[in-house]
Amino acid sequence: MSNPLVSVIIPHWNGTEVLSECLESLVQTAYPNYEIIVVDNASTDGSPDWVSLNFPQVKLVKNDRNYGYAGGCNRGAGAADGEFVVFLNNDTVQDHHWLDGLVDFMNLNPNVAAVQPKILNFFEREKFDYAGGAGGWLDVLGFPFVRGRVFLEREADEGQYDKMRPIFWASGTAIMVRKYDFETAGGFDETFFAHQEEIDLCWRFHLMGREVWSSPGSVVFHKNAVTLPMFSRQKQYLNHRNSLLMVLSNYSLPLTLYLTPIRLALEFVALVYSLVRLDMNHFFGIIQSLLWIITHLHVVWKRRRRVKQVRQVKDKTVLRRLYWGSVVFDYYIRRKKRSAEIVRE
Repeated sequence: MSNPLVSVIIPHWNGTEVLSECLESLVQTAYPNYEIIVVDNASTDGSPDWVSLNFPQVKLVKNDRNYGYAGGCNRGAGAADGEFVVFLNNDTVQDHHWLDGLVDFMNLNPNVAAVQPKILNFFEREKFDYAGGAGGWLDVLGFPFVRGRVFLEREADEGQYDKMRPIFWASGTAIMVRKYDFETAGGFDETFFAHQEEIDLCWRFHLMGREVWSSPGSVVFHKNAVTLPMFSRQKQYLNHRNSLLMVLSNYSLPLTLYLTPIRLALEFVALVYSLVRLDMNHFFGIIQSLLWIITHLHVVWKRRRRVKQVRQVKDKTVLRRLYWGSVVFDYYIRRKKRSAEIVRE
């Protein structure tokens, strides 16, 4: 097989101790033809100087402000020379041969736009990580879950998801994309800033008639929620807002009008649930997300126009790759705790 150039892009904002472990692992990668690009989102801890001093072989992109994951990755892709681009979180370490399997898979499958490795937790390496597992699913209402994790329920890795298979979305923790497809799709939507922008990107890949796969023979370990704490109000806000943005933007208008009232009803249920539990970060995060949507309908309209420009297939094609049900209902009412119980593997 050929060894095309791979550009590994790491968006970064503060925390040299986190980045150092990632880079020390990354430079040990066995794959012979890759470049490393660190995109610094205006760190205030001297990270750019530290990278230049300790890893002079790394290509450094210095941003004038914090553009978030989405904006940082887009600017890194602009500096990338590789045929394939990997977007990688700075709080990861990688198996020595993690790139080989991903490149081989992409070489053999030209219809695939994106692929992800198996993502295990750094601290509990026998368990899947919260962010990515062995590939992501999405229900029709816009709620994501992954092979190996449903909401906060994480499974032990017992080889149950070791089969390569198509998925709906690949985790931004470690996702390989064809640069051509990434540019054709318009890159990450910087409105998202952080969280679920990779789901939105993969949705556009599907609308372009492309495929997304999981290749669990490659392994990455992730520390999870180092940059933004898991239960912070900001994270709750971004998750709810960005999920709503996708539902309002990526479906055809008839399906949007059909599904949106159902989704909003579930937002109300989540509000009541968080209030009963006195989870005020979650409560105010949902309120903030709803207020943002109401006051930014013009952004939704612009997104719909951009999605229409890349759309090559109708919703019925994409719906075959979504879970036609509610993961919220299955998890909380039917008490299904494993992704394989929800979606037949």
